[in-house]
Amino acid sequence: MSKPGGPGAGGGPTAAAAAAAAQKQKSLLQRVDADIANIVDNFSLLVNVARVNDLPVRNAQEAFQMETRAARMVQAADSLLKLVSELKQTAIFSGFESLNENVERRIVEFNQLEESTDRLLQRIGEQAAVSLNELETHYYSSVQRANRQVG
Repeated sequence: MSKPGGPGAGGGPTAAAAAAAAQKQKSLLQRVDADIANIVDNFSLLVNVARVNDLPVRNAQEAFQMETRAARMVQAADSLLKLVSELKQTAIFSGFESLNENVERRIVEFNQLEESTDRLLQRIGEQAAVSLNELETHYYSSVQRANRQVG
């Protein structure tokens, strides 16, 4: 019993799911690379700006740059935390996918078992009908039945 789009359908949902998973993984890896590069770049710029100078105006400018770089690092770190959360959700849902695949496989197994049981019951029913027919024929042609009708 094959369902449209189910197991055995060429390409089907399994191939689409695999392609979507590969694309999602590529996207997540690009986000990780971008966020880590952002943190490293901003940290190195933050360290470069952190020099102490004598001019008060220059110190104010450097303090502003340091605050800006620190804010960007915090944003990149927050993005990484969101990414970790998304990865956790993906891991949970991919676990459900494997459970669904196992359920589908078991459904196919049970359908096959049902078909073989139906065939077995049909064969037993046919054998019982043949045996019952033979017994009826034997009974109606027996001497005991004939004696009962006479007596």
